[in-house]
Amino acid sequence: MSNTLKLRRTAIALAAAAVLPFSLAACSSDDGKDSAAAPTAPADSSNGQAPSQSSDAAMTDSAFGPACAGVPKEGAGSFDGMAKDPVATAASNNPALSTLVAAVKQAGLVDTLNNAKDITVFAPTNDAFAKIPKADLDKVLADKATLTKILTYHVVGEKLTPKQLENGSFETLQKGMVTTTGSGQSYKVNDTANVVCGNVKTANANVYIIDTVLMPK
Repeated sequence: MSNTLKLRRTAIALAAAAVLPFSLAACSSDDGKDSAAAPTAPADSSNGQAPSQSSDAAMTDSAFGPACAGVPKEGAGSFDGMAKDPVATAASNNPALSTLVAAVKQAGLVDTLNNAKDITVFAPTNDAFAKIPKADLDKVLADKATLTKILTYHVVGEKLTPKQLENGSFETLQKGMVTTTGSGQSYKVNDTANVVCGNVKTANANVYIIDTVLMPK
């Protein structure tokens, strides 16, 4: 009996010794998973925040809007090219603004706009001018005083950021007022014109390309 008892005790001890490493290994494995998981969440979180912050920063300094896709990628008419030229010259390199450029030349405002400091121009596209009946447009183009009033109504004497357009009212060079509303990448001027490509930089101006000609009261 004593030998049998000794054998049983020996077997129990060996079994316990064999189980112990597996238990320790299991605990070590669990601890390893927990310690690995702990830094993973913050890393993912920080990675998730970084693009948001950079995109927010980019939004304050970049052009935006559906019509921006039509701007040439390089050359004088590109965003980089326009940023090097004063506003009237920059507009002349954008095919979508050819009617506006012709009107500015007709009114004799090229030098006025190019020499101005820190202005904002709401620039109607060719399609915006096309909304005006041809007979009416021809009449305006032939009347330099009226044309000058309309064109200078599109110019504000300070560089406006998109943030300022969210709910703004600004005096124009024509001395009338324009109002702006919106947020993000969607803005309206005088509740009638949509900004289709905004925050375009030129050497002396911020340009907001719009889809409707603004008419002073």
